[in-house]
Amino acid sequence: MEQKLIKREPLGRGFFVNVSPHHTFGTDAVLLAHFAAARKNDSLVDLGTGCGIIPLLMLRDGNLKSAVGVDISEEATALAQKTVEDLGIENFTILSSDLNDLKGKTEFGRHTLVTCNPPYKAPQAGLKNPDKIEMVARHEVACTLRDIVSVGARLLQTSGRLCMCHRPERLSELMCLMSEYKVEPKRLRLVCQRKGEEPWLVLVEGRRCGKTGLRIEPTLYVEENGGFSDEMIEIYGAYKEAYLK
Repeated sequence: MEQKLIKREPLGRGFFVNVSPHHTFGTDAVLLAHFAAARKNDSLVDLGTGCGIIPLLMLRDGNLKSAVGVDISEEATALAQKTVEDLGIENFTILSSDLNDLKGKTEFGRHTLVTCNPPYKAPQAGLKNPDKIEMVARHEVACTLRDIVSVGARLLQTSGRLCMCHRPERLSELMCLMSEYKVEPKRLRLVCQRKGEEPWLVLVEGRRCGKTGLRIEPTLYVEENGGFSDEMIEIYGAYKEAYLK
C-alpha cells in the first residue's frame, strides 16, 4: 500500500490508528468497543479487525491483558501491524488469517472476550461491490454469521463474552446462532439516530455457557436537539474534538 494513502486518525491519550481508503472505521465500531466494556484482565480476540480500531480503543483506555486482531485481508493486517509498531504496543498481536483457520494460531477455550463488527449483508443480499476488499467487508462471502458465532464460541472460556453489532433485521438470526453454540444472549441495546426513528444498529453480548436471562438496556440515541447526544459525546470521550465537529 502506498504510504501516501495511509492517514493517522487521532484517538486521544497518545493513541492513533492508521487508516486507508479500504480500511477505516465508523460509529458502529466505536459503539461496539464501548458496549463490550473491556476489563483490565481480559484476553481479547477481535474477528475481522480491519485497521484494529476496536482493540486500540480498549487499549487506549487502559484495558485488556492481551489482544489478538484477526483479518483475512493482508492489506488490513499490514495496516494494523503498522499502528502496533508505530505505537510500540507489545500486547496486541495481528493475525492475517481466515477466521475458520485459526487452529494453532491462537488458543481456543482460553479467551475472556471476543468482539466482531461483521459484514452486515447475507451472501445473496443486494448488489455486491466489484471491489473485492469492499465486498468482503460488507457481504458474507469470506465468512458467514454462523462461522463468526461458532468460532467465537470456541475461542471463549466458560463465562467468556461474545460482543457483536449487527443490523436489527438480523437480530433473530444472531441470537438463535448464539444459543445454538451455547453463547447465551445476556445484554441487548438498540441504537437509533434520533428519537422517533427505527433503530439502525443492535449491540448484543452473549456469555459462553451462561444462564438464561436477557437484559435490554435503554436505547442509545446518536443525536438529540439537533446535535450529538450527551451520551455520544461521552462515548467519543478523549477524541471528541476530532470526531464530533
